[in-house]
Amino acid sequence: MRIPLCFLAISLLALDLSAAPPDAEKSAAALAELKAAVDGKPSSLEDLAKKPFALVPLTKADAAKARDAIVAAYIANFPKERRAEHTAKVLKDDKLEMPYSVTEFGKKPATGRSLWISLHGGGGAPKAVNDGQWENQKKLYKLEEGFYVTPRAPTNTWNLWHEGHIDRLFAKLIENFIALEGVNSDRVYVLGYSAGGDGVYQLAPRLADRWAGAAMMAGHPNDASPLNLRNVAFALQVGGKDAAYDRNKIAAEWGKKLDDLEKADPKGYKHFFKIHADKGHWMNLEDAAALPWMAKVIRNPIPERVVWERRGGHERSYWLAAPKGEAKGGTVIASLGKQKVTIDKIVNVEQLLVRLDDRMVDLDAEVIVERDGKVMAKATPVRTAGALLRTLAERGDPQAMFDAEFQLSFK
Repeated sequence: MRIPLCFLAISLLALDLSAAPPDAEKSAAALAELKAAVDGKPSSLEDLAKKPFALVPLTKADAAKARDAIVAAYIANFPKERRAEHTAKVLKDDKLEMPYSVTEFGKKPATGRSLWISLHGGGGAPKAVNDGQWENQKKLYKLEEGFYVTPRAPTNTWNLWHEGHIDRLFAKLIENFIALEGVNSDRVYVLGYSAGGDGVYQLAPRLADRWAGAAMMAGHPNDASPLNLRNVAFALQVGGKDAAYDRNKIAAEWGKKLDDLEKADPKGYKHFFKIHADKGHWMNLEDAAALPWMAKVIRNPIPERVVWERRGGHERSYWLAAPKGEAKGGTVIASLGKQKVTIDKIVNVEQLLVRLDDRMVDLDAEVIVERDGKVMAKATPVRTAGALLRTLAERGDPQAMFDAEFQLSFK
């Protein structure tokens, strides 16, 4: 079969168009080498991904064993400095520090605790004001179950919850709780009030594949877009009399946008929207209704459809990714069907990685890639330890590991 090179490029670790079923002996040998390597306490999973054994096609059974071995080694060898930060409850990003408090609620479920990151208000104000807002946020909401984590923003700027360093700090925070506290990565939530609500408007779409749900209380979106919220349960509340910066009017506009998005895509854009008509900026904790609503939602790490408006330099969203250094904007919409990946929309994106595993398709059978109703390629994916190692190293999320990947070119 001829592949139109203007549309599809295959990486050496990806779809092997002439691939036979994995050789059982070679697969077993590669698995044994992997186990020996991870037992040796490697300093970097990504370095192991470059080893020859990591390129060997694996059988389905061996890939499952490789996944377990990699996750166990990742947790056992979690960096000492990260453990120390977690114990001290202070995360660092260069010269910035983000202390946080932790309150534990309820009995730990067999599937692991939930994690709730709650963002204080304040913003462009003196340190004492933001400190007071942090103290208030610590006791603002109660959970039925989970870790209630209240970080103190590293700065006192107006955009204190959506500067670039917040994305990196929150990634560390989530990964630390997964590795060190056994948090269920499919039950991570973010919420915030006032300036914290500003942050939720921004961070919920930017880090969409991290969240099961997000709750915005009394904030302002600035330049945020709701498109990436296709697979995030999003709660939106504001006081009807909260006219400063037109928070009430803009929240209503966002509610309409989410209604329209859900109408066009009924399986996505689950949302809860309420304007508390008789309330101003303070909603007298009526907004706490968002928490039990969100708690019922569990993230799907492999959704059937991904909408990815690429902002902030993030290099992956669910099972889509950009090659290193190439997440420079643009929009991708892709859908997953039975043994098929469909590129529904692609704008200003030249290279795209598609990740797969046996939860999504049968990796021992042919997978079709379509665009505009036409077949771009047909091939059988190859499971490798390299793909598993790289995708865990990127996110520290065992549910967001993938066995195979292929690269599409849209030049």
